[in-house]
Amino acid sequence: MKTILRGFIRFYQLTLSSIFGRTCRHIPSCSSYTDEAIATHGAWPGVWMGAARIWRCRPLGSSGLDPVPERLNPAARWYTPWRYGHWTGAHIPEDHRLPD
Repeated sequence: MKTILRGFIRFYQLTLSSIFGRTCRHIPSCSSYTDEAIATHGAWPGVWMGAARIWRCRPLGSSGLDPVPERLNPAARWYTPWRYGHWTGAHIPEDHRLPD
């Protein structure tokens, strides 16, 4: 499953990303973040972490350096997948944020 999901992400990066424009507010880009999260933590947590990241990449959302966490949230379980991701930008230190 990880390989299939990562294949879809790579397809997006090579095709649709150039159509939509590369306007991600974070470093690394949302697609690269999701790909790395899936590779590091597996399909289920990685997809939820990517969804949270895409949610943060909206107008009035967060911005800046936001790497994939090295460890999963200890409170996250397979039946509470929303706990895998950071849904706000509160975890990004002030010195890593990009100017608006």
